[in-house]
Amino acid sequence: MVRNIGISVAPPRKSCEDKRCPFHGILAIRGKIFSGTVVSAKAKNMAVVAREYPHPVPKYKRYERSKSKLHAYIPGCIDIGEGLEVKIAECRPLSKTVSFVIIEVSNKDGSKD
Repeated sequence: MVRNIGISVAPPRKSCEDKRCPFHGILAIRGKIFSGTVVSAKAKNMAVVAREYPHPVPKYKRYERSKSKLHAYIPGCIDIGEGLEVKIAECRPLSKTVSFVIIEVSNKDGSKD
């Protein structure tokens, strides 16, 4: 049974028994939602997601590109790899650096799962 997390994203096809999964467990989603690219998925159940955003420079009245990296939890029902475009949502702190969870994987290259 897939839980409604309150965000219009496609639920994962796989099922899991992970209690930290927002779809099959008890983890609540709140706050910010970002999209970015997976830079590293080497740690157990954790991925590093890089996001790019425009940063205003008031002196020149223009924007510059800025990058930031966020650590996100990988639920058991979502399969990811490096280079994939993902959507992450804020949750309660799961560890010292992890306060986001991956909720959707979008294929930017257009290939099928």
